[in-house]
Amino acid sequence: MPTAQAAAGSAGPAGPGGSGRARQARGESARQALLAAAERVFSRAGYTGATTAAIAVAAGLPKANLHYHFGSKEGLYREVLARTLRAWLVPLDGLRPEADPRQALEAYIRAKMAMSAERPDASRVYANELLHGAPVLGDLLKGELRAVVRGKAAVIDGWVAAGRMAPVDATQLFFTIWAATQTHADFDVQVRAVLGRTRLTPRDHQRAADHVVALLLRGCGLG
Repeated sequence: MPTAQAAAGSAGPAGPGGSGRARQARGESARQALLAAAERVFSRAGYTGATTAAIAVAAGLPKANLHYHFGSKEGLYREVLARTLRAWLVPLDGLRPEADPRQALEAYIRAKMAMSAERPDASRVYANELLHGAPVLGDLLKGELRAVVRGKAAVIDGWVAAGRMAPVDATQLFFTIWAATQTHADFDVQVRAVLGRTRLTPRDHQRAADHVVALLLRGCGLG
């Protein structure tokens, strides 16, 4: 059985050629490959049906790498979910009091649409976690996510108070944005069936993004 060092892709002792940095880079590459593979496997098999062996095969790495970097299937699953939530929170940084409401909201909506197009499996894993009562994400949702949404809702309330956009329920606006921007990932099968597609094209995603942006901005009096 490979040792933890071998599983991490060790190249031996670090020397003047910078092998320590190279080893670290290989380790990070393996970690990212496992996360990407886990998104695919968890989205198709669910947490219970997914196996560490299947994830390792999908990543093209020995199973020992998974245990070295994440400890267990649960550890990997937690990191997939946390990584997805963190990625979705980053674009919210553009919603600041001094920002132009139209530009800031459009940028946020388009960023969310792009992530749904680029990482649909991550969105489906997240959605499945919520459908099962968020046993892993519950604390993050009640803590970090709630705090971020409250802060950004206050920004939107400030824009409304200043007459910079139409009156809206800021918290409900976020729920609407999330639903609209994730449906092409979470309900891909339904969307493709209605559109008569075997797969969604970049043009389909662009059309969807333009529609969602226009619809939501008009609802905010920013169209």
